[in-house]
Amino acid sequence: MNNIIGKVIGTFSATKDTTLDYRPEVKSLNLIKDFGIEHDKFAGKKLDRTVLIVGIESYEIAKRQGINLKYGSLGENILVDFDPHNYKVGDIFNIENTQIEITQICTVCSHLSKFDKKLPKLLNMHRGLYCKILTNGIVKKQMNVAIKES
Repeated sequence: MNNIIGKVIGTFSATKDTTLDYRPEVKSLNLIKDFGIEHDKFAGKKLDRTVLIVGIESYEIAKRQGINLKYGSLGENILVDFDPHNYKVGDIFNIENTQIEITQICTVCSHLSKFDKKLPKLLNMHRGLYCKILTNGIVKKQMNVAIKES
């Protein structure tokens, strides 16, 4: 069953030359099965973790504690307007014609403490979900996201 659950708010990618503390926003992502995101510094590595999807709720959790983060600060590739943590490993997100499968919950890295020392603990188990790419495709802002639950 495929049900539309939300939309893409933003797309982010860092190249090997990126030195910012956050992933810069890009117009679109080219997802390539068995490779990763075109031009992304993590492409070709750990194929089961090539895409990080984060929900706006993670930023709201931080904001409620007085921590205002720029989108891209959590290392996401895809920011969505729903909470992806409502889904489980094995579920598949359909973003228009592209499919990505949830492979694991992203553990909070200590590097998030550079934004605020409370952030790693605050977002524990709520930073985002790692996904692998099942089908090639382009992901852009405002695209619908549907779910195929396992």
